[in-house]
Amino acid sequence: MDEMAHGRRDPLGEWHPVHPNGWSPLLWNVLYMVVAGGVWLWATPSREVMATWSPGWVAAVAIRDVILLVGWYSLAHLRLFWSRSQGTRCKYNLRWPAVSAERFASGSQLRDNLTWTLASGLPVWIAWEVVTLHLYATGRIPWLQWADNPVGFVALLAVTPLWRAVHFYAVHRLLHWGPLYRAVHRVHHRNSNPVPWSGLAMHPVEHLAYFSALALHWVVPSHPLHALYTSFHLMMAPVPGHAGFDRVALTETMWVPTGGYAHYLHHKLYDVNYGDGTLPLDRWFGSAHDGSPEADDALRRRRTARAA
Repeated sequence: MDEMAHGRRDPLGEWHPVHPNGWSPLLWNVLYMVVAGGVWLWATPSREVMATWSPGWVAAVAIRDVILLVGWYSLAHLRLFWSRSQGTRCKYNLRWPAVSAERFASGSQLRDNLTWTLASGLPVWIAWEVVTLHLYATGRIPWLQWADNPVGFVALLAVTPLWRAVHFYAVHRLLHWGPLYRAVHRVHHRNSNPVPWSGLAMHPVEHLAYFSALALHWVVPSHPLHALYTSFHLMMAPVPGHAGFDRVALTETMWVPTGGYAHYLHHKLYDVNYGDGTLPLDRWFGSAHDGSPEADDALRRRRTARAA
């Protein structure tokens, strides 16, 4: 893969893609939907079983989720940062994360990321998912069946990424409010040069807010497949968003775009690109940054105006 065909590297070593988003949201959303469909068909207990609280089915869901989360995040990290299979080609920051860093409580970015993700993010995600599935099984959530409304069923699948985009933007902007940022969100922002495991390296309060996107299905008639699509979108999307690479080379001629450039700039610059790129929310609310000198100038003007 020739990185110069897809962007340029400036004198400071920063990678600037030619097409920073392109068709990547559609690609990833299809993957998340396929995973959710497979999980619903082959790895989710029956409605009758989930209608009653029992350690057996809860443990089965939890074990399934542990395997999928650890496998997904490890696959990306091992390929890009452990084996460094494509070197620094299309890597936004030419530098590799430091082995040790004082900003992390454990002294290591990777150990810190693993701790927050596995000790907090994983159980919070499982809890949101298990409660949601139980509410479906007991009929407390209106269950939308394909036969009843196939158009609505498909429409809700199409709307799921849009709901995720709006929810993520709103929660993210709230977390950048001074007191919440200092108490909660700065844990995530320690990762100025992120790796895949940085994606869910968050404070427990942020995990509760982030996964609360599942609460939409508590009030909107839907099917468990829709909830699982939201759930696995929440779990899987942070990997391409924090991969640190614009493209992942599968072979020398095949590549997959991550669409992570805007979020990389957010980690680098702090107060830009709060959205996930699915909707142009940052453009609408004046927080967009595309990595250009013109965007740098606009950011300086905004910061000067706020400080005045």
